[in-house]
Amino acid sequence: MKHFLTWSPVTVPGETVRYSVEFQGEYERDYANEIWIPISECSLIIVTQCNVTEDISATVPYNLRVRANLGSQVSKWSTLKVLFNRITSTAPPSSHWLGTGQWECRASAWGKSSTQSPMTPLPRSRTCCWLLLERSTVSEQVYKKTVKGISSVVHLDTMEAGAEYCVKAQTYVEAINRSSNFSQTQCVCGPDGGRSTWMMTAVVSFAGFVVGVLALPFLAWKISQIFQYSCCPVIVLPDTLAPLLQLPLAMVPNQWER
Repeated sequence: MKHFLTWSPVTVPGETVRYSVEFQGEYERDYANEIWIPISECSLIIVTQCNVTEDISATVPYNLRVRANLGSQVSKWSTLKVLFNRITSTAPPSSHWLGTGQWECRASAWGKSSTQSPMTPLPRSRTCCWLLLERSTVSEQVYKKTVKGISSVVHLDTMEAGAEYCVKAQTYVEAINRSSNFSQTQCVCGPDGGRSTWMMTAVVSFAGFVVGVLALPFLAWKISQIFQYSCCPVIVLPDTLAPLLQLPLAMVPNQWER
């Protein structure tokens, strides 16, 4: 892991301000009369950051200071408020569900001098992702992946239909042999494999079949009625013909009867 010291720039219109950085380790502070050692790569530089990785490589508290130079003018030294030990560096990870069985595992290492100093971002670290499959109250580890870099996508080839998958990430910083806490667990449900779509299609098809069976007799009767009245229409007799068809029949006596 690399460590950088950063500071706020000193702005002077029309002028170029240069900076110098020095460090002091435990030995220099306790056994060498508190001397400060200049960092050659960060002497009279114009940028506002310094790579101090090689200078603070031991796992001991260090102090750092920087000052500005403008021609013959030199500012006072500005030192850290608290000592910095690289073992206090942390690397909180995060994981994100991308869909279709893919998770993005992202980690960025952060460091601080102590619990009272602000966190500052650090460069790359090694990240570990653990994928857990949960079934009811039983957790079964089904996947473990170690990836390098700030960000990496982890793909799970197979996902059981309807099962709940949970993923969490942890960052491991190899340089200081230190691991972060696990990120917040994220859970998603596996794909249903088209089962719900098939069930819905079957239900709709069955309902349509039932409606068709119930409606078919009514449609057949209705069609027969339409054809009957169109081929053999009912004719209503006029009122003038009605009396002729209603004449009474008279009984004629049999003249041959004796």
